[in-house]
Amino acid sequence: MGSQWGYDKTYMRAKHEGYRSRAAYKLLEIQKKFEIIRRDDNVVDLGAAPGSWLQVIRTLTDARVVGIDLNPIAPLEGVETIEGDLNDKEVQEQVTALLGIVNVVVCDAAPKLSGHKSYDQARIIELNEQALAFACRVLKHGGNFAVKSFQGTDFPDFYADVKTHFHAVKTMNTQSSRKGSTELYVIAKNFYG
Repeated sequence: MGSQWGYDKTYMRAKHEGYRSRAAYKLLEIQKKFEIIRRDDNVVDLGAAPGSWLQVIRTLTDARVVGIDLNPIAPLEGVETIEGDLNDKEVQEQVTALLGIVNVVVCDAAPKLSGHKSYDQARIIELNEQALAFACRVLKHGGNFAVKSFQGTDFPDFYADVKTHFHAVKTMNTQSSRKGSTELYVIAKNFYG
């Protein structure tokens, strides 16, 4: 569990409490405010490596949990993982076969950043759109979706797109995000189907 930003308090807390990364606290904050995951929800985590969101999800639901990532995810008890691309039709079919009904899709993924702001923003929005398309393919009517994004010129269009698919859409900045980050989360509830 490493951090390109060094060992700040949140990183050290995550390590001490057994989470694979600081991101665990972001999902805990989202859950506390929006209650996107219920005890009987089947949940898919996109871009799940190293698995800290999976660790949290496993404590929030008694139903099935699947993590998908291009990279391998170290095993977690009670969690199934798929090493593959979320855009791959076979991966989507595998999720449907494993879960049947998908109640919640979450995504904390971000591409590797180049440092070129406009280029990175476009790549992040592209990943957001892919996560939204995945959610729209697999979510049951009334399902929930949460995705990490970044503020920038392309964000309003993505946010408007999410609103066409869900009854209630909000944004949230988490206290666990690094200081100065433009990171925010889009929380979408009650999928129109």
